Amino acid sequence: MGPRRFDFTREFAVMAIVNRTPDSFFDRGATFVLDAALAHAEAQVAGGADIVDVGGVKAGPGEPVSTAEELDRVLGFVSAFRARSSVPVSIDTYRPEVANAALDAGADLVNDTTGLSDPEIADVVAAHQDAALVIAHHPGPPRSRPWRPDYDPDVVTVATRRLSQLADQAIRRGVPLDQLIVDPGHDLGKTTAQSLHLTREIGQICALGYPVLVAMSNKDFIGEALGLEGAVAQSDDEGVLELGPPDGQGGTSQEVGDAGAGGRAGGLGTTRRRRHGPSPRSLHSGTPGQSAPR
Repeated sequence: MGPRRFDFTREFAVMAIVNRTPDSFFDRGATFVLDAALAHAEAQVAGGADIVDVGGVKAGPGEPVSTAEELDRVLGFVSAFRARSSVPVSIDTYRPEVANAALDAGADLVNDTTGLSDPEIADVVAAHQDAALVIAHHPGPPRSRPWRPDYDPDVVTVATRRLSQLADQAIRRGVPLDQLIVDPGHDLGKTTAQSLHLTREIGQICALGYPVLVAMSNKDFIGEALGLEGAVAQSDDEGVLELGPPDGQGGTSQEVGDAGAGGRAGGLGTTRRRRHGPSPRSLHSGTPGQSAPR
């Protein structure tokens, strides 16, 4: 991902979230307007974020968004933010066309929360030198919300196995091994109990040998687990992911909230497990001149 080097055996990374959507489950369009989105991103960077992730389509069910509309929402942000900041930019999309245009406009990372629903997105990343790819575990089609999903024998085993398969698929399509990140997909087709199980056993995901991104900010399971249903979405715990080493052994990531505040979810989500796989590769992320977190 460009000349910025993250060594997840030594450091954490924080990724701030910018929703360029009018119907985000959390902010209900607060950063839909470009100026508001840029101001939010700059505030998160000032608070300590190292990567800014922008998305133009909400993850869950909602009004259809065409490829042209998604491009209109995200490309202006990528170009404008890149013109004023060297902080690495991530594009949250499952569409190869959007990923390609965003990388051409200056993005560094493609964040596919649908688990390669369109495998050609890996081809796009492979064609852009130093671009990186996040692959999440998602049990259904894009923008779906499976009802009471069941995993046999359990969610950790299934997610770990599937992420390994998806990473192998991306590598076969040309994505460099050291430019891959995996995400267990908290709350993506998972119940609160299943997301908590993933959190407790995050070491099994780390053992795959890739840096791990865990998107936790404002997820339903955090509010339910902490008895704060409805309260988390009214707090400052917005849009930050942390990616870094549990006990210095590997990369885990956590979405915890405001880059400066850290967020109430941090105490629940930070998991320190010894990593049993090979040490994670360094990740090149960003643009020149940016010092060191999702």
